[in-house]
Amino acid sequence: MSPRLVVVSNRLPLGDNPSGGLVVALEDALRNSGGLWVGFSGETSPSPEDRLTFHDGARFQRASFDLTEEDYETYYVGCSNSVLWPLCHGRADLMRILPEYVEGYRRVNARLADLLLPHLQPGDRIWVQDYHLFPLAAELRARGVTAPIGHFLHIPFPGAQDCAALPNPAELFGWLSHYDLLGFQAHRDLNAFVQSAQELSRIEELGGDRFRLAGRGLRAAVFPIGIDASAFIQEARRAPNEDRMRSLTGAEMMIGVDRLDYSKGIPQRFRAFQILLENHPDLHEKIAFLQVAPPTREEVQAYRDILEETEHLAGRINGQFATINWTPIRFLHRSLPRATLAGLYRQAHIGLVTPLADGMNLVAKEYVAAQNVVDPGVLILSRFAGAAETMDQALLINPHDPWELAEAMETAMRMSANERRRRHAALLREVVEHDVTWWSASYLDALGRARDSD
Repeated sequence: MSPRLVVVSNRLPLGDNPSGGLVVALEDALRNSGGLWVGFSGETSPSPEDRLTFHDGARFQRASFDLTEEDYETYYVGCSNSVLWPLCHGRADLMRILPEYVEGYRRVNARLADLLLPHLQPGDRIWVQDYHLFPLAAELRARGVTAPIGHFLHIPFPGAQDCAALPNPAELFGWLSHYDLLGFQAHRDLNAFVQSAQELSRIEELGGDRFRLAGRGLRAAVFPIGIDASAFIQEARRAPNEDRMRSLTGAEMMIGVDRLDYSKGIPQRFRAFQILLENHPDLHEKIAFLQVAPPTREEVQAYRDILEETEHLAGRINGQFATINWTPIRFLHRSLPRATLAGLYRQAHIGLVTPLADGMNLVAKEYVAAQNVVDPGVLILSRFAGAAETMDQALLINPHDPWELAEAMETAMRMSANERRRRHAALLREVVEHDVTWWSASYLDALGRARDSD
């Protein structure tokens, strides 16, 4: 049996059949090694238990912990989502820094290390997920844990100027120095990590993926996450016809699917769509934009602001351009089932993935996987999504430039079938060859070798 894998994430996948991209990526490794996944239950309690709660129903071990309301507000709403999230997405202006936020963040990571410690075994490999848990390796090391510990950041790593806006930039790099392997979505994130550490900490490049950070040796490399491509292809093919969106005017559909987050560039794409309609009246009633934007983090003021702005723009554009038979924008502020989304992607002539900043953006890969290879649609992709590094056959755009985005929409509408097939074939090859199984295998192989000397 391979060394046991212990995965630690902010949230634990619960339910009798846990699902999600990360579950697909890690299930085989967890099952084959007798692995354990630990995470927050999503529940708050006045006096949480001082031990993990184990859950049946998966093909691997799962254990959760509750938080106090204070810890939830300071660690999760506060430091994680009002400090680190805007920082990592280039919006330091939206950070809300309070001393109790950083204290709560430290406190929850220390408590998690205490909860985890009794369940660790000799030979374990520990894989920590994302920005909520930067300090966890340092806390485990302080308790005597010597196992290999890796971290994977699912969102962008901030540049030096943004890192400097933290109340504790040197502490951040001190935390990261206790990992054996740091994984990033894209080369721009690895470069940002190195440059930020050069300015705000002490880092030596030792060759290849080896570094010495704050006096400790580690490895850092790029592992672009993928999707379960074969499963999503089949799901799109099986999508029932009744889930397909119909148009009275025969309009081609353009689709965007994003959590309603200020990093996703939804207002910017609405403004670009307005420019398209203003300058190309021949496309009226020929293109219909469906934006699916499930709510997220509604307790944070910035998210309430983006909802108000987006609803206002959709209403203004529809009021200006709609006809009796055609509504230019359909804006759904709720989730849709995965199978429904797969069918909508398949029928959409344009997939619109235009974040202002994004770690990877798996919607881009899902859209490509869902297409009919005989008559595929066109992916319009932001240069600021991690996916742009390997998906260069998309129409790559600057989401801050509404005129460039509007031009890309027009190009996609008028693109020949031959060019659409050529671009899609290259994109699909990338999505299939570098799927989610490839991602997890590549990372875990690197973690297993992280302490080898070259």
